[in-house]
Order: sequence, then structure tokens, then C-alpha cells
Amino acid sequence: MAEIKVGDSLPEVTFTVMGADGPGPSTTNEVFGGKTVAVFAVPGAFTPTCHMNHLPSFLAQADALRGKGVDQIACISVNDAFVLDAWSKATTADGDIQMLADGSGDFTKAVGMELDLTERGLGIRSKRYAMLVEDGTVKTLLIEDSPGEAVKSNADALLAAM
Repeated sequence: MAEIKVGDSLPEVTFTVMGADGPGPSTTNEVFGGKTVAVFAVPGAFTPTCHMNHLPSFLAQADALRGKGVDQIACISVNDAFVLDAWSKATTADGDIQMLADGSGDFTKAVGMELDLTERGLGIRSKRYAMLVEDGTVKTLLIEDSPGEAVKSNADALLAAM
């Protein structure tokens, strides 16, 4: 599929999210329906740029995003729910940023954001990007040129684009 663009509706897929009773399903509609969501995608939890720059930018700007009408902040990664839960707890994002495990890359493939990092031993991952989504429709889309950078798709850039 071609990359998703502003004005497109998000595809209906099922993410895995960690709940009190362990991992469980959450559909695109459940996450994005009727809400304004600031979402960012990372190539991998605990990887240097994701861990040191991208996720921390959204933690630092959570109040500012909510002040601009964002109901939820979500992170999508081609990792499993256990890894994302550990990352959430390790970064104090737990409870502030919803972690959406796209373990098989179904969402990532459906929006045309696959990134082949096989040569680096990481397999197929997600490009780094951020979106503002209103009721399942993309209103803003910011895609990084390089997976090792979090400049175009950090929280400051998303705030500036809103």
C-alpha cells in the first residue's frame, strides 16, 4: 500500500494492549473512534532514538498536547505487548501514553509505513512518524527521513503543526 496521507481514514486492525489481566485486543475504532489522538510510531522500544528522544518528547509535551484538545497520546511499535509494557514502565510513560503493540506489523503494513531493518538484525519495523488523528481520520502526518532522527516527528513538531 502507498503511505497513508492527510485526509485518509485509518485501517481497521487489532492492536495488542497490556491490561490489568495481561495482553488483550484493541481495535483501531476502539483506540481512535470519537477521539483526538496524538500518535507516534517508533522502529522499536528501547532503541536509542526512540528511548532517548522520541518518547520523552511526548512525555514532556503531554500537557501541551492535551491543552490543544488531544484526548489520548498513543505509541505504535512493531513490538509485542510485553516489551511495550516494560518500556512504558521504564520511561514513566505508564498511564500517560497508550502503548499499541503492532507485533506482526499489520497496522504498519496497512498504512504503508514498513521499514526494512533486516540488515541491522531488527527485521521489518515501522518508519518513525507522528500523526494527529481525529475520529479515525488523519489530520496531520509528520514522517522522518531517517529512522535515527526524531526531529520532524517529535512532540514539538506535532504541536507546531496543529
